[in-house]
Amino acid sequence: MNHLLESAESETQQQSATLIEGILVFIAVFMFSLAAILIKLSERDLGPNATVFNRFWIATIVLGFWRSIEVLRWRVSKKSVVPQEKYTLSDLKLLFIAATATELCQLAWVWSLTQTGVANANLLHNFTPVFVAFGGWLVLGHYFDKRFLIGLALAIGGAIAIGFEDWQLSTDNLIGDGWALLSAVFFATNMLTTEQLRAKFPASGILLWSCLIRSCWTFPLVLLTEDKMFPSSIQGWLTVVSLAVFCQAIASVILAHQIKKFSSSFISLFLLLEPIFTAVMGWVIFGEHLSLLNWFAFFVVLLGIYLAQSGEKVEKSTVIEVVNRPILEANINEQ
Repeated sequence: MNHLLESAESETQQQSATLIEGILVFIAVFMFSLAAILIKLSERDLGPNATVFNRFWIATIVLGFWRSIEVLRWRVSKKSVVPQEKYTLSDLKLLFIAATATELCQLAWVWSLTQTGVANANLLHNFTPVFVAFGGWLVLGHYFDKRFLIGLALAIGGAIAIGFEDWQLSTDNLIGDGWALLSAVFFATNMLTTEQLRAKFPASGILLWSCLIRSCWTFPLVLLTEDKMFPSSIQGWLTVVSLAVFCQAIASVILAHQIKKFSSSFISLFLLLEPIFTAVMGWVIFGEHLSLLNWFAFFVVLLGIYLAQSGEKVEKSTVIEVVNRPILEANINEQ
């Protein structure tokens, strides 16, 4: 009897923890959805490359401070030894790939908007979960049940329906559409490499180095293309600081932290909420029209995420577990 009560209590605690983690991911995606508005406000004072540069270097300082607090808390705790992060050559390669993939994602996204419409770019970029799931299965050994795959298909279908009314099918858009689709591939690459790094390193440490690398990538680009590197007004500074703190530092750390528990394939599904938040904010703040199809698409995306979340294989197996599973099964059979 006691065993059953303990088992029920443990299951309840696990469900509560999963709910809290899901809410945190929800909050992170909401912060990401604010990026478009903040970037638009920032570009009243700065060019696009300068906006990105300020976003990264400010986030680097915030994450450095964040990481210092973590180390300090570890030192004053009962644990006498601070864990040392030993980056191997393979780890450094993954860090470089993650940072470069994110930078290329943003560049591909910007280039796509010069060659195709916003609706086309948004729709094709929303294919990120497909590339993450395929890459996770191919590279990391993720495995999914039917419920997750149905949820994935529904969420992607809903995301497509959100921008379907504004979709423009034209040969003139092919190059821009290609860049938008490529941005989804780069973003998926970043998520998969981050997942591999999270098996060994804390989220704040990974993102600290990633933002530092991206700052170094963007700095010469700003020098070559922009007349002004920093904001010249208080409003400009408030905008880029908000962009760096909320959309880059806090939101990215939350998502990277949850990748430790959930697969990147599942986390990427939550990113499909971003166009929903953006559309609703446009409706509330700017009075933009939302059709019946839009509301139905919102419902389909939420239903797809719910089905994926309730699937039996939401939580990931680590790469080591996937690789060792056949060996363990063989040993059990021998016994």
